[in-house]
Formats: sequence, structure tokens, C-alpha cells
Amino acid sequence: MTKSGEDIRVLLFGLGAVVARSNYQQVKDHGLAIESENHGNHKVNIDQVYKSPDEVTSPFDYIVCTHKAVNPDRIPPLLRSAVGDQTTFVIIQNGVGNEEPFRTTFPNNKIISCVTWVGAIQTSPGVIKHTKSEDMQMGLFPNHNVAQHLEQNRLDTFAALLKTGGTIFQVEKDIQIKRWEKVTWNAAWNSITTLTDVNTQDWLKSSPQAMAITKRLMHEIIDIANRCNVPLEHKLADQLVNKILAMPGIYSSMHTDMKEGRPLEVDVILGYPIKKASEFGMDVPVLSTIYALTTAVNGRLSKL
Repeated sequence: MTKSGEDIRVLLFGLGAVVARSNYQQVKDHGLAIESENHGNHKVNIDQVYKSPDEVTSPFDYIVCTHKAVNPDRIPPLLRSAVGDQTTFVIIQNGVGNEEPFRTTFPNNKIISCVTWVGAIQTSPGVIKHTKSEDMQMGLFPNHNVAQHLEQNRLDTFAALLKTGGTIFQVEKDIQIKRWEKVTWNAAWNSITTLTDVNTQDWLKSSPQAMAITKRLMHEIIDIANRCNVPLEHKLADQLVNKILAMPGIYSSMHTDMKEGRPLEVDVILGYPIKKASEFGMDVPVLSTIYALTTAVNGRLSKL
């Protein structure tokens, strides 16, 4: 990728886009075909396609991490060969606490944290279908070892790349607000659709208790966010429920993973909030129950 004639090396890690597995040969030979309702149809040729991070031999300017946040502590050490002093991580994942494993492994590198709302699926190896759903918020995960203006420069440069591509995004002063807002959504709908195997509308209509349980779960997440100094208001729960009521019944990415026998993103969506609640001595009965049940499902899937 280039900006103002300057070569910028970007590694995409996740979704089979560049660090590829089952679609490796297709992407290596033919690149990616992107069919987007917003941006049209495009053929993207990739400079280098890797089967594994072990094949990377020199550092990148940006490492964009869009892999599923499963066993999050395991991934950062795998990327050491792609990381140099100037490497910036761009974390585009569900959940909260995603940045901490990267900060632990690479204490002096910069991190841009992102929350994305997008409708996209890889329909066949190397073919990405994208609906009109597209929005992303991004901001710095501050590093006290790095001068603030250097972090800001890296954020500005990456934002300019996205702007050139026509991506819909906003830069946030405090990205953790957006992360916890989305995890309030994900903690409810991802886990409930996975545990019940019914869509959001059917769940809310299933019993008089369904709505109350959903809102109680959201309020518990909001309480934890506030204890983490993330200023969420409790009216967010009503806003998120009203948003889902205005939509047709939907499932979730976690539900899709469950149906296809893949590991679930339990750690970052439910596990990290549970960890923080435990540290603060908070009583979160609905979240604790949902976490225990979802963890059991994830354990079953890991044995398949």
C-alpha cells in the first residue's frame, strides 16, 4: 500500500485474506475477488501470501489483525518475525481486552484498536461478498512508552489509507467506549443465539422472562464497564434492544461458529468482563450463568 508515494507494508492476519489456510492456493494464484454493494466488484492481487507467520522474514509497518479472538494470548508471539520497532498493530475484533496480549508481548509497539460493524462473508475460497453494512470506529490504545505524537502519526497514516479506499470510519478519542458498547451487544445476542439456537426475535418472544434477562445481562456489562472507567450509560441497554426489535430476527457470528463446529470467542466477549467483575468483587449472576453455559458449549466443540 502507498500513501503520497511512500511504500507502506501491511500484513493482513485473519479471515483467510492473506495468512491463508484452506484458501491458500486460490488466493496465492488468483488474489481476492471482492463483491461489495458499497464499493463495487474488485480483484485484489496480494504481493505475498503466507501459510503461516513463520514464513514472514521481515517486519511490516502495520499488522492488521482480523482473526477470530479465540485463545487471544496465543497469537501475538506467533507474529514476532513480522514485527519491528516501527510496527503498529491494528486490532479489528469483537470483544474487550483484546489489546492486552499484544501489549504484553510487544510493550514498545503502537496499537490502534478498532470496532467494526460489517456484513461480509467468504462464500468460496478467495471470494468475499460484502453487503451495504459498513462502519468502523478506531482509536489509539495508549502506550506510555511511546511519545503521543508518534502514536498519532501512525493513526493518521492508517486513517489516510482507509480514506483513500473509501472505507466508512470514525476516529474516536476514547475507543474503549465503542468497544464496551459493542461487547454489551455481543454478550447478549452472540451468547443467547448460540445457547438457544433461535434468532433474536424468536428469543424475545419466547417467554415473559426473555426480555428481562437480556436487559439484566446488558446492565451487568455496563456496570463492569463503568468500574473499568469506561463511561457507559444504562440507557444503552434500551437502545440496543430497540435496535434489535427494529430488525428481522438474526443470529450471530458466534452462532455460526457453533453450527460449524468452530471454537467460540468466549474469552473476549464474556471472559474478560467476568475477569474484571471478579477483580472488583461484583455480583453478576446473569453474566456468570451465560458465561458458564457458553464455556461448556465451547468445551464440547473443542472435542469434535
